Amino acid sequence: MQIGKINIEKPIVLAPMEDVTDLPFRVICKRLGADIVYTEFVNSEGLIRDSRKTREKMVFWEEERPFGIQIYGGSEESMESAARLVDEMDPDILDINCGCWVKDVAMRGAGAGLLKDLPHMERIVSQVVKATKLPVTVKTRLGWDESSIQIVDVARMLEQCGVKGLTIHCRTRAQGHKGTPDLTWIPSVKAAISIPVFVNGGVHSPEDISKVFDETGCDGVMIARGAIDNPWIFMQGKHYLNTDNLLPDATIDDRINLLFEHLKLSVDVKGERKGVIEFRKHYAGYLRGLPNASKLRQELMQFTEMLPVMDRVKSFVQGMNAQPLAEQAAA
Repeated sequence: MQIGKINIEKPIVLAPMEDVTDLPFRVICKRLGADIVYTEFVNSEGLIRDSRKTREKMVFWEEERPFGIQIYGGSEESMESAARLVDEMDPDILDINCGCWVKDVAMRGAGAGLLKDLPHMERIVSQVVKATKLPVTVKTRLGWDESSIQIVDVARMLEQCGVKGLTIHCRTRAQGHKGTPDLTWIPSVKAAISIPVFVNGGVHSPEDISKVFDETGCDGVMIARGAIDNPWIFMQGKHYLNTDNLLPDATIDDRINLLFEHLKLSVDVKGERKGVIEFRKHYAGYLRGLPNASKLRQELMQFTEMLPVMDRVKSFVQGMNAQPLAEQAAA
């Protein structure tokens, strides 16, 4: 699989996710084997208005490379201007979001809303490609709804616009995150275009990764929500592809150590108060399945400093280890 200077065999990549794929989480996933990582969605309007919060989303560390910035918007002029600003940041990929299904984006003619107006999508993508020296990729869905799936034609159009890679979330906009992704369209897309095709949607395990590669012939797999609860999925997936054997699940110690590493990164990047507060959304993933985890999460939500969080988690684990196995199972 080659996009620009990036050449990776069967890459497993981290999807752009709003309020999730900030710098600390991307670094964690990169250290655990993600081949390419992407920013949260970057609003083209906020970018050209020099919004500090929007610009902060594009800041990255060199260890994240290969690294992509994803932009979205419904205005050709704003997307063109935003592309020039992304160019200055010097990522490895500029990705265009043509797949976000949430109402505030799609109903305003951006994200998956572009699937309702393909000529407009074509103009936006063409303008972005012309405005940047970076390889441009697109992430989209099968279609707006089941009755309007034109993904093969869309793929051809995007390749003709100069797009260097395409990611397809194998659900429609109408489905959101519901229902089983329909992988059956991917072989037809692969036969119609020569650029790399990535598959996204419903990938939660190493077996899922292998199934997607085997059933579709795709060039890469993009993981979104499957990485939130299990950021080890990238190394697990690579191991399974290479050996057909599963790595052991992360132990409790593994999960707690990674929680601390991730929390420290969040504080280093954002400052203590903001870093701790914004990290709260990750407690559920790291603590999932542990006895009395819900009560612990409620306690951790009260802290705004790092050391009290770490001390409380350590004491929780110590108490859990001291608890008889029968009581742990009952909890």
